[in-house]
Amino acid sequence: MSNHHYYMRKAIAIAERGRGRTSPNPMVGALVVNDDGVIVGRGRHEVAGGPHAEINALRDAADRARGATLYCTLEPCSHTGRTGPCAPVVVDAGIRRVVIALEDPNPLVNGRGLAYLRERGIETLVGVGREDAERQNEAFLTVMRRQRPLVIVKVALSLDGCIAAAPGVRTALTGPAANRLIHRQRAEVDAIAVGAGTILADDPMLTARRVFRARPLVRVVFDRRLRTPPSARLLSTLDTGPVIIVSTERACADMPAAVDHLSAAGARVIALPADDIGTAVSAITDFGVTSVVLEGGATLHAAALHAGIVDVVHAYITPRVLGPKGQKWVSAGCFSLGQLQDRRATWLGDDVLVEGHVYRSD
Repeated sequence: MSNHHYYMRKAIAIAERGRGRTSPNPMVGALVVNDDGVIVGRGRHEVAGGPHAEINALRDAADRARGATLYCTLEPCSHTGRTGPCAPVVVDAGIRRVVIALEDPNPLVNGRGLAYLRERGIETLVGVGREDAERQNEAFLTVMRRQRPLVIVKVALSLDGCIAAAPGVRTALTGPAANRLIHRQRAEVDAIAVGAGTILADDPMLTARRVFRARPLVRVVFDRRLRTPPSARLLSTLDTGPVIIVSTERACADMPAAVDHLSAAGARVIALPADDIGTAVSAITDFGVTSVVLEGGATLHAAALHAGIVDVVHAYITPRVLGPKGQKWVSAGCFSLGQLQDRRATWLGDDVLVEGHVYRSD
């Protein structure tokens, strides 16, 4: 049996069923395949805190796992977390060979699972389907490698590059098809973030509507001057998930009443020593956030782009023209869509979604 890529593609497809459910853990899929090439066990990581994919696949295979090959999209762990280690279970099941797409960069694993298997005579093969596995779990990998969430900038633009009819004016741009996709994304990511200016101008609720979401949705407001009013509609939706106001130690010390009022309204206010977007985004990983969509506004987007913390851009281009009074998105010197890598475009009714990655040297 040598068709490793075929089986790994199937394992990655199984892992994908966990999207929106497993965070802050990665999506992982596993297959047990016997020497005749028959899949005798399937499993995926279904929810954080639940059994890992390897355990579910081995349970499905039962005695048929002995002498078989285990395909797993991520290195089996060898430490005890919320669940027990997987590598010893793989050995005890009698697996003869393990084919892995990607090493686990978690410092608690980081090759230890592979070493455990090899030391006990199990053949291992690493790197099959690596690119697809990395793409699937880019949020988890970003947290492990950069100690911050995957940052996705989402913006709706007119044909003349504006985000609103005028500064501070709420302007709906996208059509029904684009709006459905936007809410489907909200059902999958860990958090949505906006600047205080967006709260003041639009008073959004930042909820996932007309879609199913398996976990609470974290909403973040970057507000270094504590301008968010306790009456904001966002704070009436706490049943959807927590609201975090990220501010500075100086602002919180200067305006304790504002902190008290926001806390009384149900917000969690965190005070950071540094007044920069990179520190602020990194801080929300403490709330289990591995992916965050920055929905606005232009000042927040420009700051994130200048800081080099943006990983992905989703730009919804609409057929409207807002004219010379329209509020521009970001300056041409800051960023242009032409800089995106792996760029692709999708028609959504009358709108076009342009998306791609922002690659950095690090």
